[in-house]
Amino acid sequence: MIYVFLADGFEEIEAITPIDILRRAELEVVTVAVGTPNLTVTGSHGITVIADIMQEKVNTDQLEMVILPGGMPGTLNLKSSNIVRSVLEHCRQYGVYIGAICAAPSVLGCWNMLDGVTATCFDGFEKDLIGAQYSPLHVCCDQKIVTARGAGVAVEFAFKLAELLCGTEKTNFIRKSMQCQ
Repeated sequence: MIYVFLADGFEEIEAITPIDILRRAELEVVTVAVGTPNLTVTGSHGITVIADIMQEKVNTDQLEMVILPGGMPGTLNLKSSNIVRSVLEHCRQYGVYIGAICAAPSVLGCWNMLDGVTATCFDGFEKDLIGAQYSPLHVCCDQKIVTARGAGVAVEFAFKLAELLCGTEKTNFIRKSMQCQ
């Protein structure tokens, strides 16, 4: 199972693109409402999404990946969640993939989860990648952490996540079916 954590102020493209591509890959993707009183989460551009579950329902038993979209104040709202932190600590301890895009890699840096990891982020958040080796690449994958620069590379980020879980052949099939080759 893949969790996509959605907090008010998330960047819509950075959340919906991975959800779409990973579901095309026939993976189980579950959206999680973080820090909201109900399943309704509103993105940074006013698009409302109804999440699949509340953060209290998160279960790490079958977890394959966690995705943190960026956006403001979505990233700050993710950083204030003890449940998000607990799940990410589980991921680091048990080698579960973490994907973070735009400002969201800063959450990992603030929680000392990037030591020795090559990572990227949205311009201006480099100082928050504490312990990481910064890279200007669009997408970086190191030690089961996938980071990406921002909304403009959301498709590239999502395909990298799919490739890690499904392999190159299936990912290339999806790329071709979406006219991305």
